[in-house]
Amino acid sequence: MKKFFGIAMSLALFFTIQVGSASAETPMSQAVNDGLGSPYKSGGTTKKGFDCSGYTAFVFDKLGISLPHQSKSQAALGTTVSQDELRAGDLVFFDTENKVNKGVSGISHVGVYVGDGKFYHSATGKGISINKLSEAYYVKTYVTAKRILSDEQYADVMTDN
Repeated sequence: MKKFFGIAMSLALFFTIQVGSASAETPMSQAVNDGLGSPYKSGGTTKKGFDCSGYTAFVFDKLGISLPHQSKSQAALGTTVSQDELRAGDLVFFDTENKVNKGVSGISHVGVYVGDGKFYHSATGKGISINKLSEAYYVKTYVTAKRILSDEQYADVMTDN
Protein backbone atom coordinates (compact mmCIF):
# COMPACT_ATOMS: atom_id res chain seq x y z
CA MET A 1 0.00 0.00 0.00
CA LYS A 2 2.88 2.36 0.86
CA LYS A 3 4.43 1.81 -2.59
CA PHE A 4 1.08 2.44 -4.30
CA PHE A 5 0.65 5.65 -2.28
CA GLY A 6 4.14 6.79 -3.30
CA ILE A 7 3.43 6.13 -6.98
CA ALA A 8 0.08 7.93 -6.77
CA MET A 9 1.70 10.93 -5.06
CA SER A 10 4.49 10.99 -7.66
CA LEU A 11 1.94 11.08 -10.46
CA ALA A 12 0.06 13.84 -8.67
CA LEU A 13 3.21 15.95 -8.44
CA PHE A 14 4.15 15.19 -12.04
CA PHE A 15 0.87 16.72 -13.18
CA THR A 16 1.02 19.50 -10.57
CA ILE A 17 4.41 20.93 -11.57
CA GLN A 18 3.56 21.66 -15.15
CA VAL A 19 6.94 22.72 -16.47
CA GLY A 20 8.90 21.16 -19.31
CA SER A 21 8.08 18.04 -21.28
CA ALA A 22 5.81 15.24 -20.19
CA SER A 23 8.65 12.70 -20.35
CA ALA A 24 11.14 13.96 -17.75
CA GLU A 25 11.16 15.14 -14.18
CA THR A 26 12.74 18.34 -12.99
CA PRO A 27 15.22 18.42 -10.11
CA MET A 28 12.47 20.10 -8.05
CA SER A 29 9.91 17.37 -8.70
CA GLN A 30 12.54 14.70 -8.00
CA ALA A 31 13.46 16.38 -4.71
CA VAL A 32 9.91 16.68 -3.39
CA ASN A 33 8.99 13.19 -4.62
CA ASP A 34 11.99 11.60 -2.95
CA GLY A 35 10.36 11.89 0.46
CA LEU A 36 6.94 10.57 -0.55
CA GLY A 37 5.69 7.73 1.58
CA SER A 38 7.76 8.84 4.55
CA PRO A 39 5.95 9.07 7.88
CA TYR A 40 5.82 12.04 10.24
CA LYS A 41 8.43 11.98 13.01
CA SER A 42 9.02 14.84 15.42
CA GLY A 43 12.57 16.10 14.84
CA GLY A 44 12.89 13.79 11.81
CA THR A 45 15.20 14.66 8.93
CA THR A 46 15.35 11.42 6.92
CA LYS A 47 13.03 9.24 4.85
CA LYS A 48 12.52 7.13 7.98
CA GLY A 49 10.46 10.09 9.22
CA PHE A 50 10.28 13.88 8.78
CA ASP A 51 8.89 16.78 10.70
CA CYS A 52 7.87 19.75 8.56
CA SER A 53 11.15 21.67 8.58
CA GLY A 54 13.15 18.45 8.35
CA TYR A 55 11.32 17.70 5.11
CA THR A 56 11.84 21.16 3.60
CA ALA A 57 15.53 21.06 4.58
CA PHE A 58 15.77 17.59 2.96
CA VAL A 59 14.19 18.86 -0.28
CA PHE A 60 16.45 21.90 -0.50
CA ASP A 61 19.52 19.84 0.38
CA LYS A 62 18.74 17.76 -2.73
CA LEU A 63 18.92 21.04 -4.65
CA GLY A 64 22.26 22.00 -3.08
CA ILE A 65 20.82 24.55 -0.64
CA SER A 66 21.21 24.26 3.12
CA LEU A 67 18.26 25.28 5.33
CA PRO A 68 18.15 25.31 9.13
CA HIS A 69 15.97 22.71 10.84
CA GLN A 70 13.24 24.91 12.29
CA SER A 71 10.31 26.55 10.52
CA LYS A 72 10.83 29.93 12.22
CA SER A 73 14.50 29.91 11.20
CA GLN A 74 13.57 29.04 7.62
CA ALA A 75 11.06 31.91 7.62
CA ALA A 76 13.90 34.33 8.38
CA LEU A 77 15.55 33.45 5.04
CA GLY A 78 14.81 34.54 1.48
CA THR A 79 12.45 37.16 0.16
CA THR A 80 8.83 37.52 1.23
CA VAL A 81 6.38 36.88 -1.62
CA SER A 82 2.63 37.34 -1.69
CA GLN A 83 0.38 34.36 -2.16
CA ASP A 84 -0.54 35.45 -5.68
CA GLU A 85 3.16 35.54 -6.64
CA LEU A 86 4.01 32.02 -5.45
CA ARG A 87 6.04 29.75 -7.72
CA ALA A 88 7.23 26.18 -7.29
CA GLY A 89 9.96 25.96 -4.67
CA ASP A 90 8.73 28.79 -2.47
CA LEU A 91 8.31 27.95 1.20
CA VAL A 92 4.86 28.51 2.72
CA PHE A 93 4.48 29.06 6.45
CA PHE A 94 1.61 28.50 8.85
CA ASP A 95 0.62 29.15 12.46
CA THR A 96 -0.81 25.74 13.33
CA GLU A 97 -0.73 26.49 17.03
CA ASN A 98 -3.19 29.40 16.57
CA LYS A 99 -1.09 31.97 18.35
CA VAL A 100 -2.53 35.45 18.69
CA ASN A 101 0.45 37.01 16.92
CA LYS A 102 0.11 36.08 13.24
CA GLY A 103 3.60 37.36 12.49
CA VAL A 104 6.78 35.34 12.08
CA SER A 105 6.82 34.58 15.82
CA GLY A 106 3.64 32.53 15.35
CA ILE A 107 5.11 30.27 12.66
CA SER A 108 4.96 26.59 13.58
CA HIS A 109 4.70 24.78 10.22
CA VAL A 110 6.31 24.93 6.75
CA GLY A 111 5.81 23.31 3.36
CA VAL A 112 7.15 23.53 -0.20
CA TYR A 113 4.84 25.13 -2.75
CA VAL A 114 4.68 23.08 -5.98
CA GLY A 115 2.28 25.12 -8.12
CA ASP A 116 -1.44 25.07 -8.88
CA GLY A 117 -2.25 26.18 -5.32
CA LYS A 118 -0.68 23.03 -3.80
CA PHE A 119 2.14 22.38 -1.37
CA TYR A 120 4.00 19.36 0.00
CA HIS A 121 4.65 19.08 3.71
CA SER A 122 5.07 16.59 6.53
CA ALA A 123 1.81 16.50 8.44
CA THR A 124 1.44 15.07 11.93
CA GLY A 125 -0.10 11.62 11.69
CA LYS A 126 0.00 11.63 7.87
CA GLY A 127 3.61 12.06 6.83
CA ILE A 128 4.45 13.67 3.52
CA SER A 129 1.18 15.04 2.13
CA ILE A 130 -0.08 17.30 -0.64
CA ASN A 131 -2.62 19.92 0.32
CA LYS A 132 -4.14 23.02 -1.23
CA LEU A 133 -3.60 26.48 0.20
CA SER A 134 -7.32 27.03 -0.43
CA GLU A 135 -8.35 24.38 2.12
CA ALA A 136 -10.11 26.06 5.05
CA TYR A 137 -7.52 24.95 7.63
CA TYR A 138 -4.61 26.34 5.61
CA VAL A 139 -6.44 29.56 4.74
CA LYS A 140 -6.99 30.10 8.48
CA THR A 141 -3.41 29.29 9.51
CA TYR A 142 -1.40 30.76 6.58
CA VAL A 143 1.17 33.36 7.68
CA THR A 144 3.61 34.10 4.84
CA ALA A 145 5.75 32.71 2.02
CA LYS A 146 9.45 33.04 1.31
CA ARG A 147 11.36 32.69 -1.94
CA ILE A 148 14.63 30.91 -1.28
CA LEU A 149 15.62 30.20 -4.89
CA SER A 150 17.11 32.96 -7.02
CA ASP A 151 15.75 33.27 -10.56
CA GLU A 152 18.81 31.41 -11.85
CA GLN A 153 18.45 28.60 -9.29
CA TYR A 154 14.74 28.39 -10.08
CA ALA A 155 15.46 28.00 -13.79
CA ASP A 156 17.96 25.24 -13.02
CA VAL A 157 15.67 23.23 -10.72
CA MET A 158 12.65 23.56 -13.01
CA THR A 159 14.46 22.35 -16.15
CA ASP A 160 13.90 18.74 -17.20
CA ASN A 161 16.77 16.37 -16.57
